[in-house]
Amino acid sequence: MKDIKYNRRNFLHKYLKAGSMLAGAGLLLSYSSLSSVAKQLAQSSSSNQQPPKKAVQPAQKNQCDNLSGVSAEEIEKRKKLAYVTKTPIPDSHCSNCTLYLPPAKDKPCGGCMLFKGPVRPDGYCAYWAPINN
Repeated sequence: MKDIKYNRRNFLHKYLKAGSMLAGAGLLLSYSSLSSVAKQLAQSSSSNQQPPKKAVQPAQKNQCDNLSGVSAEEIEKRKKLAYVTKTPIPDSHCSNCTLYLPPAKDKPCGGCMLFKGPVRPDGYCAYWAPINN
């Protein structure tokens, strides 16, 4: 039989390498789960919205949905963060998020620290973070 020599260096090398691989795999899994949640929220928001009616215009449009002054880059950022105007999670909405910027006295809509443009208080995105009191 061949003698197998075990020593601390070989042991540490082998298990540190395995631990690094496991940590990398964990990071990949956590990233993929976050992106899949964001995609699901974006899909649910787009499937919940009704197709626009051609003949009938809504009588009153919410001012917080007006993105006319927002750049295409910022609109894309909103989509990547899976921002929706109505939260799918009842207890998680923009107005109780740490990143929410309340509206100024002369403005009807709030804002967000992550992207530019108007934000509804009852909106939601994938990066919602509860306010810690």
